[in-house]
Amino acid sequence: MSKKVSLSYNDKNFQFDLIKGSENEHAIDVSKLRSDLNLITLDPGFKNTGSCKSSITFLDGEKGILRYRGYSIEDLAKNANFLEVAYLLIYGELPNQNQLNKLIYDINQNAIIDEDLKKILEGFPKSAHPMGILSSLTSALIAFNPEKKISLKNKNSDDDSYMYNSIVKLLAKIPILIAWVHRRRKGLPLDYGDYTQGYVENITKMMFQLPNQEYFENSVIINAMNKLLILHADHEQNCSTSTVRIVGSSEASLFASVSAGISALWGRLHGGANQAVLEMLEAIKNDGGDTKKFMEKAKDKNDPFRLMGFGHRVYKNFDPRAKIIKVSAHEVLKDLGIKDPILDIAKSLEEVALNDPYFTSRKLYPNVDFYSGIIYKALQIPTEMFTVMFALGRVPGWIAHWREMRMNNDPIGRPRQIYTGSNQRDFVSINKR
Repeated sequence: MSKKVSLSYNDKNFQFDLIKGSENEHAIDVSKLRSDLNLITLDPGFKNTGSCKSSITFLDGEKGILRYRGYSIEDLAKNANFLEVAYLLIYGELPNQNQLNKLIYDINQNAIIDEDLKKILEGFPKSAHPMGILSSLTSALIAFNPEKKISLKNKNSDDDSYMYNSIVKLLAKIPILIAWVHRRRKGLPLDYGDYTQGYVENITKMMFQLPNQEYFENSVIINAMNKLLILHADHEQNCSTSTVRIVGSSEASLFASVSAGISALWGRLHGGANQAVLEMLEAIKNDGGDTKKFMEKAKDKNDPFRLMGFGHRVYKNFDPRAKIIKVSAHEVLKDLGIKDPILDIAKSLEEVALNDPYFTSRKLYPNVDFYSGIIYKALQIPTEMFTVMFALGRVPGWIAHWREMRMNNDPIGRPRQIYTGSNQRDFVSINKR
């Protein structure tokens, strides 16, 4: 017999089921609250509301735990490549060699974009933000890759194949679009890369190869990129993932749903945080580079200065992703031998924060956005491209949630509200107002 939670209302006692997750999480099932009591819950930002059941990612912010399908993020970042993790997120299990080979083959077969899409890209001014361009181009893929309406109510195998084809196409085409956005911003010729390379290796080559120089692969950079993409691949029901699920719940296509997710990720409080870190570092440099001054400003409640890249809305301890990518950040800086005052300021802030009781007692440790920004800066990726790189990593997670939502036949998302506006009023003609 399932446990119940009681609610007293109008001198009557009502009971609701208590749901238990596989990691001993508990939730009150209020799905019949409105139909039974004519009540709804009010939870601004949905901080205490579970929108779905999901078997994809487990996150415990208090303990600093992040797992994909049961595998710790530490194990995956150390041992797996990005496509293995993508397959795991989407299909629930790590692939065997044959499954991985098929995925790689199918991605390579679909790694072509209609040349007319270049015309859309060229229509944007170079000053346009890359996230806006990427969202538009992803949405435009729908026109060049028309999809039938997919309904999985009857578990139609043909529908399953359409879904797989959409997934493969997105994994194949998104890296090309991202490389194009990056290269056009830098005035470099566009290409399709080299698919004799691995997935991450090819992404790196597409972005950084210069037309007048031989390209040399750097294993330190490849390793850092692989880890960054894995660490960003999913993060439970965040703003962009929730957006993908709610858009997909209307039976919108995968491309349309992911395009919406990209737009949600763009925000400064979400995927734009790593860009905000570099903008903060630039501001500190332009002010003279006194990091201690700005750390004191961060402590002052009356000072509007906000320390970006420290602490996390979910993690109340150290961000487990930050522990991993911190090592890669220092490896990249050492390997490239870069002398950049911005990066020196970043290292100084890190040192102060990790040794100042004010920050350590409040668990304000450097997070994944702090270190990812440092790596992208070291690779000479423009600041405006940082969130685009985040999106590249997050694509498998978005796909996984879209697929899970569709496979479960989740209902269309339709939140309620508490109306606080005017009561009924009579219309007044304009000559009497």
